[in-house]
Amino acid sequence: MTFTPEQLTALLPLLLTSATAVLVMLAISIKRHHWWNATFTVIGLNLALLSILVVLPTIPQIVTPLLVVDAYACFYMALVLISTLACVTLSHAYMEGFGGNREEIYILLTLACVGALVMVCSRHMAALFIGLELLSVPVYGMVAYTFRQNRSLEAGIKYMILSAAASAFLLFGMALLYAFTGSLAFADIGAQLSTADLDNPILLAGGTLILVGLGFKLSLAPFHLWTPDVYQGAPAPVGAFLATASKVAVFAVLLRFIVETPAMGHPALREIFAVLAGLSIVVGNFLALTQTNLKRLLGYSSIAHFGYIMIAVVAQNAIAIEAVGVYLITYVVTTLSAFAVLSLVSSPFKGTDADALYDMRGLFWRRPYLAIAMAFSMLSLAGIPATAGFIGKFYVVAAGVDAELWWLLGLLVLGSAIGLYYYLRVMVTLFLLEPGMRRHNAPLDWGQRAGGVALIAFALAIAFIGVFPQPVLEVIQSAGLNTLR
Repeated sequence: MTFTPEQLTALLPLLLTSATAVLVMLAISIKRHHWWNATFTVIGLNLALLSILVVLPTIPQIVTPLLVVDAYACFYMALVLISTLACVTLSHAYMEGFGGNREEIYILLTLACVGALVMVCSRHMAALFIGLELLSVPVYGMVAYTFRQNRSLEAGIKYMILSAAASAFLLFGMALLYAFTGSLAFADIGAQLSTADLDNPILLAGGTLILVGLGFKLSLAPFHLWTPDVYQGAPAPVGAFLATASKVAVFAVLLRFIVETPAMGHPALREIFAVLAGLSIVVGNFLALTQTNLKRLLGYSSIAHFGYIMIAVVAQNAIAIEAVGVYLITYVVTTLSAFAVLSLVSSPFKGTDADALYDMRGLFWRRPYLAIAMAFSMLSLAGIPATAGFIGKFYVVAAGVDAELWWLLGLLVLGSAIGLYYYLRVMVTLFLLEPGMRRHNAPLDWGQRAGGVALIAFALAIAFIGVFPQPVLEVIQSAGLNTLR
């Protein structure tokens, strides 16, 4: 097989990210130095992000039967790389006081990012599975990285076992789909299904099993049971990666598969997606009400938010894909901001994250700017106007109204009302103070550190997108995400 210069150029983000993982590995083998290894990782990921500008004039490019690099892939590659960069930056501050080996976290993050990039560019079931496993396996180690906490080790083992089971469902579904269509390429599957009997039990079983596997990765109810425990046990920067880059990659490949095959036109599968959306909204919001741990609350919140995004997927109208793109951008920026505050308050590593709501009491009186950033993140997650979250929900509602999905929109309104309660509870906690209480503080110079700069950038992005979303909308539209293809 011969690669043309254009194809190699199209693969630049993937190649540079892979080279970064190798470089960091070599640097660790020569000399362990936390700051240098983190810096090498940040430089490599920034180069990969900038290389997307070089790729844009050469696309679309089909690279082997497995991968395609087009505007859609470039958009989601940029989102994944930005999320990974943020997590690497937060990891540097978080791991500064860790007593064990600190440098390997950057290898694992970079390898997981490579898997996410492969998934985003996938046009074949084999590439999807390779990317998914390359994304998942490093995450097992990252979740359990602070293994001196029993909770972290337990979360890593739990995620590994349940993820392996989800991969088995996914593989079995692919096998059934291959038995029916004779191909694993998305386009070939779509061509076969366009003339096939969509009521065939083998096809429906295969599609359902694939949905179960991907639903686990997206934490859609009822495949969400791992989410709160893993979020709580994982180090705060790893939780940020799980909530953003990991889920964005899975959703991107799921959306591409749906668009390139007519299977979602089948009433049964549309109903399944609608039920998953409704369950995720109800389960995520109601279970978040009782949480006193901020990580668990954000875990249940992510279940609800991906239920909201599924409404746009069910809608399948002219603005559905654009709505998904807008919502994912707003969700990623807001979630990274919330986890950035958690990471900074928990840094340097002291054995346990400051993730209980009680640990956040009175944060405003000790670190007012951190408290304001957290409050703004909560408002955005709640979808309050003048925040990025409002723009995302507005687009999802527009897609749902156009498709007349009234019962799902009713659940969205109910879920948003419930969410407003527990998000405001977090905000109120930031201003409460009790004399003599145990306090967790970020370093006084947090704003001069890389993690602090990242947090400030995310907080400003929440405000900017909420007030003036047009530049983001233009990027999404130019990426070809405004219509179903």
